[in-house]
Amino acid sequence: MARSGHIGRCHIHVGVILDMESPVGEMAQQCMTMAISDLNASASHFNHLTLHPRNSMGQPLKALFSAAELLENEQVDALIGPQTSEEAEFLAELGDRVPIISFSASSPFLSTDKNPNFIRMTTNDNAQVVPVAALVQEFGWSELVIIHEDSSYGNGIIPDLLLALEEANARVVHRTVIPPQARDIYVEVQLYKLMALSANIFIVHMSASLASRFFLKVNELGMMSAGYGWIVTDGIVNKLAVMDQSALDSMQGVIGIRPYIPPSKRLHNFSLKWRNSFSTNQHHQIPEVNVYCLWAYDTVWALATAAHHPSPTTSIEKNDAANKFAHLTAISTRPTGSNLGRTILRVKFTGLSGEIQLKNGQLQQPLAFEIVNVFGRVKRIGFWTQFNGITTGLNRSTVAVQSPSVREMGSIGWPGSSLAIPKFQRIIPKADKRLRIGVPIKVGFKELVGMELDPVTNATMVTGFCIDVFKAAIDMLPYEVKFDFIPFTNSNILMAASYYDDLIYQVYRQQYDAAVGDITIIANRSLYVDFTIPFTETGVAMIVPIETSRSTNMWIFIQPLTVELWLVIGTFFVFTGCVLWTIEHDDNDEFKGPLAQQIGIAIWYSFWTLVFAQREKLISNLSKVVVIVWLFVVLILTSSYTANLSSMLTVHQLQYMPKDESIGFPFNSPADQTFLINLPFRKHSFYPLKKAEDYANALRDGSQKGGVSAIIDEIPYVKLFLSKYSAQYTMVEPSHYSTKGFGFAFPKGSPLVPDISAAIAKMREEGTLYLISQNLFQNHSLYANQDSETKVARLDLYSFRGLFLITGITSSVAAIASCKYMKKESTTSHQHEVADKPVEEKFSPLPMKLERLARIFSLLAILHAFHSIGRSMALNTHHRHHRHIHVGVILDMESPVGKMAQQCMTMAIADLNASASHIKPEVDSAS
Repeated sequence: MARSGHIGRCHIHVGVILDMESPVGEMAQQCMTMAISDLNASASHFNHLTLHPRNSMGQPLKALFSAAELLENEQVDALIGPQTSEEAEFLAELGDRVPIISFSASSPFLSTDKNPNFIRMTTNDNAQVVPVAALVQEFGWSELVIIHEDSSYGNGIIPDLLLALEEANARVVHRTVIPPQARDIYVEVQLYKLMALSANIFIVHMSASLASRFFLKVNELGMMSAGYGWIVTDGIVNKLAVMDQSALDSMQGVIGIRPYIPPSKRLHNFSLKWRNSFSTNQHHQIPEVNVYCLWAYDTVWALATAAHHPSPTTSIEKNDAANKFAHLTAISTRPTGSNLGRTILRVKFTGLSGEIQLKNGQLQQPLAFEIVNVFGRVKRIGFWTQFNGITTGLNRSTVAVQSPSVREMGSIGWPGSSLAIPKFQRIIPKADKRLRIGVPIKVGFKELVGMELDPVTNATMVTGFCIDVFKAAIDMLPYEVKFDFIPFTNSNILMAASYYDDLIYQVYRQQYDAAVGDITIIANRSLYVDFTIPFTETGVAMIVPIETSRSTNMWIFIQPLTVELWLVIGTFFVFTGCVLWTIEHDDNDEFKGPLAQQIGIAIWYSFWTLVFAQREKLISNLSKVVVIVWLFVVLILTSSYTANLSSMLTVHQLQYMPKDESIGFPFNSPADQTFLINLPFRKHSFYPLKKAEDYANALRDGSQKGGVSAIIDEIPYVKLFLSKYSAQYTMVEPSHYSTKGFGFAFPKGSPLVPDISAAIAKMREEGTLYLISQNLFQNHSLYANQDSETKVARLDLYSFRGLFLITGITSSVAAIASCKYMKKESTTSHQHEVADKPVEEKFSPLPMKLERLARIFSLLAILHAFHSIGRSMALNTHHRHHRHIHVGVILDMESPVGKMAQQCMTMAIADLNASASHIKPEVDSAS
């Protein structure tokens, strides 16, 4: 019996209830023995713990009676165990008396609210539901099956697991429950039911003992082959090291999770000690230490730590009403045990399994889970953390340091030694795993749906555009769908309209799981089946011959351009001419003259640019820039006009077909005769048009020779026909009738319809549909918009607004610059005119002014010469005393210069006579 006290060391008696016949129980007992040895060798002076083991043999009642015996006879202060959740449910009632510490009972049904002294030195099973759901989401599985054990351990995780999978967008379509003691025949029957559902993705949550037998049967029935995916919980993964080799061989390709145990020096030393202990005992194979062994070791240390620091002694009253077994009420509550339980809940230390800290009576959720793969051996492929999700690497603080995707590693081994992630199959509630796809048999237009015979296997192959689209859509599904194409034959194959209706009716009767081909979506058929969204262009079209004729309209030369454009062009011709006149008329003589002549020259020059034959030369660089831009505009306008006029003079006459012409209507069109009532044709001829050649022959003969003038059919058929005969025929689309295109037909309520519709929409967005049609129809894709409009549109002002804007801005800027330059030149010229005004007024014309100015300069020079001669002669006479000198003057007295010279000389004589006897140099210098 233990004695409480703070001084000295006392004995703590601990009962241990384990299944000693199981590998985990045997290893756990060994680990606890090693823990006692390490405690005794520790320098911390822990209280002495004495273990009292009992073998429960995995039976809850035996575990209960073992606990009662330990409490009554050994008077233990605590109980370690039991090993399973079922045993723990029974023993939890004894938590009022002593603390019960379990290192392996993980069922969420075990609550500490009613039994505060029940302590779980392990994690709750609910801690792994989020990592499991993350794996399912990572692999892209949206439908799966849960297989779990029918026990407290197996059922406890299910509610939280369902919620986690729902948040991961995964739907649990089926649950299989297997009792713990189920016979192999029962397991086999349940597996056959799953095979009938075509299920291939599973989550397994059960005990390791049941899992060993379960996977042996799974492997035996071929459910561990390629295409299957299996995820197991930690209850199985933690015990893989102690499973039989045959069980491990049957689990190749399984993915599982388990709590991550961070490496440490203490753990390394313990592993070495563990191996040495087994080597001493001469075991043939040394078992690997699992997490349960580490938790068992840490449980002993937690008890020793709590006993070393006990709480104040406080008795806990018995709850007799809560006891299920009357004879247990006689067992009294042990004060030491009550104090010990409260102290254990506050214990915090670093153990072999990592940080030990209890919260709400159980071990805290680990910061990381280890993701493992059974492939030859058990290998780690990644981690899951609370903060980073799935990752491929951790550092010592459990923080992701590598890529957050397990799939990027590419090292996962799946069942059947496959390296490809299994694609989940849609769960189909019928025994046949392969879909029966009805396919129509066609005589013509085999590019859409056709039958070919394989020369090697002699098997019938289904080909064509519709088949390729269906296969591409199936490949894009996140799950696998297996199918077989079955040609549909019946007596109405020649009556194509009823033939397709019969095929739809067979899908409605579930003779086929779907119908794939050139099946038109119409309202009547939608009453019996569900269609996917159309994968071809919708609507009908008319095939007509191309006939060439010439227009006889006398005013057709005006039609290429709109009235508004004609007016703007004329306005810009006048505007450009005015700008050129503004720039050139001051300096260019060709832009001078009377007002009428100047206006004519300006307009003439502008319109003359139409033929690029301008005779007038331009002087200003500004006017040259204006003309260059305008010539570019004229070039564009004339080219566009010529092209549009040519199109109008020779057009394809398609829309003026006489009303008395006959029209062809193939039998396989979904429209009935009510469609033809509103058509402008008097004769509605139904021809057995099955192939593209039949279409061409009927159109070539025409109405006069028993053929047809036009054929109405759905656009895919029309474009397929035009891919071969585009030179002779074209397409016109009527605006008063349309169809919904081709779609795939499934039974009402089929879960494949929304998924395949989404795949078709994605293929349309990514261009996959266009590429498929291009490969089959080359230049005439079913998704190309062929222009069937034959009327040539008139060119309007909107199309050329940029050209007019350019020339308008250029001309305006040039005109403004020219005006400013002329104003500046005018100011400078005015200043010169003020200085030279007399001369300019007398000799007004510019050439005459220059000539007369030269004459004046000559006259002045002559007068100066005469004046100088006269003065010289006067001086000479003065020195010889006064005498008369007679001088002859010969001049043209009739010319102005002669008259003026004579006058000047007379004035010189007068001045000489009036002068002094001598002439001073200054006077001579002044003259």
